[in-house]
Amino acid sequence: MSGHSKWANIKHKKAKVDAQKGVTFAKYSREITIAAKTGGIEPEANFRLRTAIDKAKAAGLPNDNIKRAVEKASASAGSDNLEEIIYEGYGPGGVAVLIQTLTDNRNRTAGDIRSYFNKNNGNLGETGCVGWMFKEEGVISIDKNNIDQDQLFDIAINAGAEDFLAENDEYSIITTPETLQEISENLEKSGYKLKNVEITRNPQNTVPVEDAETAKLLLRLLDSIENHEDVQNLYSNFDINDSLLEEIS
Repeated sequence: MSGHSKWANIKHKKAKVDAQKGVTFAKYSREITIAAKTGGIEPEANFRLRTAIDKAKAAGLPNDNIKRAVEKASASAGSDNLEEIIYEGYGPGGVAVLIQTLTDNRNRTAGDIRSYFNKNNGNLGETGCVGWMFKEEGVISIDKNNIDQDQLFDIAINAGAEDFLAENDEYSIITTPETLQEISENLEKSGYKLKNVEITRNPQNTVPVEDAETAKLLLRLLDSIENHEDVQNLYSNFDINDSLLEEIS
């Protein structure tokens, strides 16, 4: 999980700045619209929509924006043309990169993503070229504050969790995609406040990046992709030493 975890940590450090960018708000709005369109506009009956709204609120998306995104799905205005497309490729140093997008113009999106790879010594590949390196999993995050670890562990595992991780300031509960909703709801019923709930793709192996120039190119590539308005999620399997990461970040 090194590449995914390190990139997630980098994103968290600049989250407050990114939250002010229109492109970030647009990503949350699109996810809400797609979730509402595919599963219904009532959050209580649509787990994907409920988690999308929770994440959007945590990032500071105004309630009016959330309401408009749901109404957009209800009215079928403009959401019919959105496609969920995955792009795959290799970044500098042979690092695998997997990108999930929502786009209304696949030619534009593909062209932009390809240019990012070309400018940063990477290659946009064919569908399936790196997808097999990533395992689709559910992740539930809970703040450590005032939480009994042993009790949480027992509840999570008894509910069917695959793994339990104690990280810097939070606990991560790993599930299958199919059991994510059930386990999340069990934890909520047990009184836990869930910090984040999502389906992610964790790398099954990592590629060490030890050269500073390669690391800079890789992070620049990932940052360019992350900031594209059509990109919803980005996964990679790099492993950069913490000291090198601190030096170049």
